[in-house]
Amino acid sequence: MSASIENRHFLLRRVHSLVGLVPVGAFLIFHLWENSQSRLGAEHFNQQVVGALQGLNYLPVIEIVFIALPLLFHAGYGLGIIVSGRAEPLRYGYARSRFYWLQRLSGIGLILFLLLHVGLTRIAGLIDPAIRADLFGHMQAALSQPWVLALYLVGLLLAVFHLANGLSTAAIVWGLTTSADAQRRFGWFCAGFGLLLAALGVHGLIGFLIAPGLGAAL
Repeated sequence: MSASIENRHFLLRRVHSLVGLVPVGAFLIFHLWENSQSRLGAEHFNQQVVGALQGLNYLPVIEIVFIALPLLFHAGYGLGIIVSGRAEPLRYGYARSRFYWLQRLSGIGLILFLLLHVGLTRIAGLIDPAIRADLFGHMQAALSQPWVLALYLVGLLLAVFHLANGLSTAAIVWGLTTSADAQRRFGWFCAGFGLLLAALGVHGLIGFLIAPGLGAAL
């Protein structure tokens, strides 16, 4: 392979890593916080959260430029890495190698989950205005089905792992954690960060399932 192709691949890998953290990772954190507002009940969620976001100026442009396009690039290039079989040079040991491939597998699972999630929320809302008006009720009805709840729990854990492990890997790739001790310490930090995000996400799912009058008590 020529040096120019190798350099282009190196650059795209760095862009892929960066886009996975900002804006895609940042949006995931915001989205989990947004969904955690479900615990405050249907009226608060529909009016103060969903209504406020729907009222933003240039919302379609923001969604396309800062969410959809970065997500498509990150997912598309990640799939390209898997299909081509071109792994990052695994100079981090056996455990890091396993986490690398878990990262790739979690990415595939996330793509499948996102198809479900976007179809159930965004596309369904475009088809039926009543869903946009009461997204809380729509999600409450959907998550009341055990198989949907199970898929959302799996999707949530995949997303949190992908971000937390991606953050740990990015620190190595970008040369921020060069020693084994630094990588281990930051790895534990990322694990704790992932657990906090997972708790936030699970709390949000629970918020859709409890009676609206009990939301503020949790």
